[in-house]
Amino acid sequence: MKWILNTCYFFLICCNTNLLFAQNITVNDSYTAQQLVENVLVNSPCALVSNFNVNGDAFPVGQNSYGFFTNGGGSFPFKEGIVLSTWSAKNSIGPYAFYRGDGNDTAWAGDTDLEQAIRIASTNATFLEFDFTPLTNFLSFDYIFASNEYNGSSPCQYSDGFAFLIKEKGSVDEYQNLAVIPGTTTPVSSTNIHGNTNNCSAVNGNYYNGNNTATSPINYAGQTVVMNAQTSVVPGKTYRIKLVIADDKNEYYDSAVFLQAGSFAPKIDLGPDRTRNNPVCFGESLVIDTKLSASYSYKWFRNNTEIIGATSPSYTVTDTGAYSVEVLFSPSSCSAVGKINIEFAPEILLSDTTITQCDDNNDGITIFDLTKVDNSIKNNNTSLSDVVYFESLSNARANTSPILNPTSYTNKPAIPTLFARVTNSFNCANYANVNLVVANNTIAPQNPISTCDEDAIQDGLYQFDLNTQVTPQVLTGLPAGMQVEYYRNTNDAVAQKNPLPNLFKNTIPNLQIIYARIINGADCYGIIPITVVVNTFNPTNFQEETAFLCANSSVDLTVATGYSSYVWNTGETSNSITVTTAGKYSVAVTNANNCKAIKNFTVTDSEIATITGAKVNDFAGIQNSILIEYTGVGDYEFSLDNIYYQDSPLFTGMAPGNYLAYAQDKNGCGTSNPFAIYVLDYPRFFTPNADGSNDNWKIKNLDLFPNAVTTIFNRYGKLIAQLNANSLGWNGYFNNAALPADDYWFTLHFGNGKIVKGHFSLKR
Repeated sequence: MKWILNTCYFFLICCNTNLLFAQNITVNDSYTAQQLVENVLVNSPCALVSNFNVNGDAFPVGQNSYGFFTNGGGSFPFKEGIVLSTWSAKNSIGPYAFYRGDGNDTAWAGDTDLEQAIRIASTNATFLEFDFTPLTNFLSFDYIFASNEYNGSSPCQYSDGFAFLIKEKGSVDEYQNLAVIPGTTTPVSSTNIHGNTNNCSAVNGNYYNGNNTATSPINYAGQTVVMNAQTSVVPGKTYRIKLVIADDKNEYYDSAVFLQAGSFAPKIDLGPDRTRNNPVCFGESLVIDTKLSASYSYKWFRNNTEIIGATSPSYTVTDTGAYSVEVLFSPSSCSAVGKINIEFAPEILLSDTTITQCDDNNDGITIFDLTKVDNSIKNNNTSLSDVVYFESLSNARANTSPILNPTSYTNKPAIPTLFARVTNSFNCANYANVNLVVANNTIAPQNPISTCDEDAIQDGLYQFDLNTQVTPQVLTGLPAGMQVEYYRNTNDAVAQKNPLPNLFKNTIPNLQIIYARIINGADCYGIIPITVVVNTFNPTNFQEETAFLCANSSVDLTVATGYSSYVWNTGETSNSITVTTAGKYSVAVTNANNCKAIKNFTVTDSEIATITGAKVNDFAGIQNSILIEYTGVGDYEFSLDNIYYQDSPLFTGMAPGNYLAYAQDKNGCGTSNPFAIYVLDYPRFFTPNADGSNDNWKIKNLDLFPNAVTTIFNRYGKLIAQLNANSLGWNGYFNNAALPADDYWFTLHFGNGKIVKGHFSLKR
């Protein structure tokens, strides 16, 4: 159905006006190979052509697959030229109708040379070949590749293509293909150049001129832009040229190549333009050379103005311009023209400079950081390359043997000047002189810089503010504008590596030598040692002390004599003060190095205690205890005999008896008045056997409680005896009869509400 629609569309177009038809190309397929080459393609006396051959298909009889085309006034880019196709050449006549019968001669073979060049399985090949001997050094021609493969998804898989093959005549080498995408070795074909389709994305789409329509002057689905094939050749050498096109894999969807008439003309190649992206370097010159015989006649032009006296095969350019040459060949009467545009890069502006470096041992040899003057040499132009340094100008110009360690270069007295090489983005170079000077300025010896170790730990390590404590002394007497840097050793000072921080803490206790580097701008003025001293001051017995102030008294606070000064926080300036109130006191003392130490005192109130009472736990046997109650602000210890003292006011395991309690101030303020304490308890058994020992049961010290009454019961609750506070105790009798050995119970009423109950044993 699609074929029928396309065919009907073709007939509709053919029936249109003569004006529309007049816009299409015309094709004459009766030209011989020699006519196509001599009269159309080359058409120049500057090239010798011979040995012509053309081959394609002659089906149907009387029609060829090659011919001479002319532009009927339409939009086709070429006025006239040669068409080589994979079907009848006249089928190339527009407008685009797609189908006019395929090149369907199954006996029409492909071409092995084309297959080698563009790697396709070719069929229906048409080629034109001839021998070619140029008089110039360059040839090129313009062409357009067109194809019905630019239809649907065909360019995604079918590689109809064209090749411009050339090799030296008689060579057994393979042909070189010049019909490639510019700047690559990719051959021109329908798969390598096409637009977007429904099945694949565009490939090299900038070389595709787009799909054709019913108004196209040629009958192909699409075509490339005007392409150019070119190569350098050797004048006078004979080459074999073969222009060939073929279908890929099958004879359907035919293709053609249109070769512009006269474009296959020998030309003079003066090389690529040297413009803004590839200019000639400032100060240099460029020889443009035809590489032709001096026996020819030459005229050179700059900006279309003849250069008087320039009649040689080459010309040396020293200024920007559009240059061209006209060559008249002899004995031939032909001429050729070569053109080239040349621009010169701007001058690289560099500045000579001098580096002054210090010498740590006055031997004239030191270490230079050459990179410090990079920006000065380049005049702060960041668009220039890094600076490379050399020991000779010849090495700099040849860019050989650069200085590999520019940040730590050891100078050679015999080479006082180095050479800097800088390039721009076009790899143009310029050079600057770098003078090396070893400073020999005299700087007065420096006094030691001392400070006191004011850390909590007196280890001889302390912090210096170098800018404040050292720099003013170093700069005294030196020219204005100098700056000072500090380093741990002379090597670092010379190389300006590992500078010390301004707030520097010495790393060697008590005494350390560091090095001051005096700089004048980027130059070193001198290096001098600086001794820094940390004085320690750690007097004995200066730990914090506590003193106690007894009520209504005073206390003396004292430190040793012999220090340079004393300042108490009370304002006094002696080594001892007397205080009458508690509080925090301190004294700052200084020694001969003006280092300061501080001793702190804490004065605490203290006084004699007052015992206000005691809590007695009695009638508990070994659990009997006394807890002394007291008042006072001192630190106390306690005793029940004024001989043995303890820190706790609690006494345990107390035997029954009477005691005198004392509280004594540990801080020396004195001992309290005695306080009487009684511990009561009852015997757990008695033995009334008249042996004079333990014959009566009695509670000791009960006489201290005159209202006390004790009642005794047997195990059955029968009242056996009743005793008052002054009673001699119970003798084990009831109604003058001795009671048996047994357990008995008692109740003690103190008369103040306190009651104690217990039991004991009578033993016989």
